[in-house]
Amino acid sequence: MMLELNTKRREVVDITEKVRKIVKDLSNGKSGIAVIFTYHTTTALTVNEAEEGLMDDIINALFSIVPKMEYKHNRIDNNAEAHIIASIVGNSVVVPVDNGEIVLGTWQRILFIELDGPRKRKIHVKFLNI
Repeated sequence: MMLELNTKRREVVDITEKVRKIVKDLSNGKSGIAVIFTYHTTTALTVNEAEEGLMDDIINALFSIVPKMEYKHNRIDNNAEAHIIASIVGNSVVVPVDNGEIVLGTWQRILFIELDGPRKRKIHVKFLNI
């Protein structure tokens, strides 16, 4: 099932509740895993706390790790940093599902990271009964 977001330039978006609803609908109360995948090469997914300051810190830290410089890709569309960061963080997460409910720790949330917006983004959510 597809989840769509309209994003800002750079941001971290908590998509946990949207994923929770999709998985509940897809799983029919069964247990297994949920795979959450972003279709875009300048976005990423992670599991972490959704505290506002931390979400800003994540963006700032990522862009400090991969600084702006003369990347070869920038000749095309000037967003090499976003591509590199997305490769480091990753384009998917897998979470356990018990009886139709995603299982996360107390502070864990599913976070979508936009690195080159604003754009309309698509995220695929798949439930696997294993």
